[in-house]
Amino acid sequence: MSVPFLCHLVLAGEKPGTEQDEVKLQNASKQIVQTAILRAVQQVSQESQQKEKRTNSSTSLQLERGKLMKKHEKK
Repeated sequence: MSVPFLCHLVLAGEKPGTEQDEVKLQNASKQIVQTAILRAVQQVSQESQQKEKRTNSSTSLQLERGKLMKKHEKK
């Protein structure tokens, strides 16, 4: 099945000639939607992980600063 070909049929305004063409078009549409949803979920997940890493890194830096301040205060 060729998705670009099926999309060309839709863009050209041609109607599928048979039920089989309609099924192919529906399947291609489902595949496009599934792929778009999967990419969106992956992107949100990746952004969330990056944000968590930045938060953890910032927290670690703050803890280190606190330890250094306590060491400095003891002297």
